[in-house]
Amino acid sequence: MSNRTPVFDQQPPDELVSEMASLSSEAVSADFFVLVEALKLRFGSSLEAVLLYGSCLRSHDIGDGVVDFYAVVNNYGSAYPERYLRHLNAWLPPNVFYLEVSQQEKKFRAKYAVVSMADFEQGTRHWFHPYLWARFAQPTRLLYASDEGIRRRIHHALAHAVITFLKSTLPTLTASIVDVETIWTNGLMQTYAAELRPERAGRARQLAQFNLDEYAALTAYAIPALAGKLEALADGNYRCLTDAASHRQSLWRWRLRRWQGKVLSVLRLAKAAFTFQDSISYAAWKIERHTGVRVEVTPMLRRHPLLWGFKVSWQLLRRGVMR
Repeated sequence: MSNRTPVFDQQPPDELVSEMASLSSEAVSADFFVLVEALKLRFGSSLEAVLLYGSCLRSHDIGDGVVDFYAVVNNYGSAYPERYLRHLNAWLPPNVFYLEVSQQEKKFRAKYAVVSMADFEQGTRHWFHPYLWARFAQPTRLLYASDEGIRRRIHHALAHAVITFLKSTLPTLTASIVDVETIWTNGLMQTYAAELRPERAGRARQLAQFNLDEYAALTAYAIPALAGKLEALADGNYRCLTDAASHRQSLWRWRLRRWQGKVLSVLRLAKAAFTFQDSISYAAWKIERHTGVRVEVTPMLRRHPLLWGFKVSWQLLRRGVMR
């Protein structure tokens, strides 16, 4: 499914790439690498990189949580022996799977998304929808890279994600003078609203505050790529250079992204029925967690996941979650 727009194709500033390389290499708990080793066994030589993101990264501990990984593969043909998984992943990346590993009486759980290197690079640079560039503009850790060339490509993709995030969200700001917290809070609010995950009030600001030092550094290093959109001021604040016409156009683009995001989210949840162990229960939990809408899972709907997906879509439309 095409999800591209031909913009923002430029080399990121070297300082921004270096900063992303530094941040993505910070130490994490050794427990995460138990799951990484399982992914290496699962994909063999087709695995090129493993990225950690999400709540377990923020807490610095697995605990009883489900770890969020991205597994970057060289291509879908070598990643899967099953043809249908190749086609599903190419049609609407990523494919999402569940992983569970036991070691010394401890059980580790992960949800991992599979994407090709080509789609990962396109998704952080060119996709119209923020699915990838919004995730990877935020803190992440590169836990495995198959070689130094792959490591550099990942670092560049992460830097591109920051630039795409800022270029796409800055024009929605209404104030002309803004600080880093406002820039990233607004950006996170826009991207969350474009998925089936309308976070509770204040969540975007909480996340921006939690990583404010990192976001301040990333914004400063991204400035050379933001000419005509953002200007650094001597007091540490920024001047937003968006004119009225560009502001209106940006708001229209985000309305399209929100519509597109609801459709893509439902399609991905339906697709997960073919890849994710007990996906229906997981999807129902995820929908209730993010929207407050409780979706009953009956035995018949469990046997027919696509029918369940249509029922969910209808319920979300009726309750105004999908517009």
